[in-house]
Amino acid sequence: MYYIGIDLGGTGIKGGIVSENGDIILKKETKTPVEKGYEGVIQSIINLIHELVSEKNIDTKDIKSIGVGIPGVANKEGMVYYAHNLFWKDVPLGEMLRQEFKGIPVYVENDATVACVAEYVCGAMKNKENGVMLTLGTGVGGGIIINGKVFSGSNGLGSEIGHMVVGENFYNCNCGNNGCLETFSSATAIIKYAKKLIEDENKDTLIMEKVQNDINKIDAKVIIDSAKEGDYIGNKAVDRLVKYLAIGITNIMNIIDPDVICIGGGLSKSGDFLLNKINKEIEKYLLFKDLKYGQIVIATLGNDAGIIGSAMLGK
Repeated sequence: MYYIGIDLGGTGIKGGIVSENGDIILKKETKTPVEKGYEGVIQSIINLIHELVSEKNIDTKDIKSIGVGIPGVANKEGMVYYAHNLFWKDVPLGEMLRQEFKGIPVYVENDATVACVAEYVCGAMKNKENGVMLTLGTGVGGGIIINGKVFSGSNGLGSEIGHMVVGENFYNCNCGNNGCLETFSSATAIIKYAKKLIEDENKDTLIMEKVQNDINKIDAKVIIDSAKEGDYIGNKAVDRLVKYLAIGITNIMNIIDPDVICIGGGLSKSGDFLLNKINKEIEKYLLFKDLKYGQIVIATLGNDAGIIGSAMLGK
């Protein structure tokens, strides 16, 4: 039996045929035709699935399920409530795919949840019963697995960990609230704060050297690389990110008590540098300091997590 996984993004659609063990047998990619509306995007998904099946020469009867990871929120029927960078609202993605691929179960989930499933099946969270994943990228995404099952809440609105309020910030979140975790601990957040420090403190910094004094070229990697080299501004920005991330992780530990918390997304590429800082900071906030808590680990599947995780939704 085979599983189809679709990783739907704002600029590209990645699809793959995946085995029972989570191995990608074949994968293909196409552009996301956002300008054609949701009908055009869904037709591109359908075409991609047909191409995968045709190229591998498999019978649709051997496809156990189709899963789609989306940059937004959907309910259990696959109705996408919203996906901002696709300009979607109330799009019946699941229903349209089921009409095309009759008899094949279709699952639709948030892309961070999908990444969580991938790491749970064959990545850094393998062989754990309860796990939480945080994806630190442009925003902060979240995925939760409890007792071996994806947790998305009663209406598909669960696991929005990035919008957990953890403090008061100098700018509002895109959601309209102030203090969301993603305004402290995302790539966007660390860039905004580093720029603020540079403008407010008027100190020499490696960050500006690395971008040839063009403040608009600052990205998260430049900030973290500067911090690794001992730069004052770089370390201050990273330490603030870590402080609020540790608060968020401690809240998760106190509520869910998972076996493992997995850190993914672009910022996870800083590896042990980030992980060591998180582990040190989190000791300040633990409720029972002499008891065992879940291990914090770095995600291992990288860019393939979206395909693998969406495919494994059916499993």
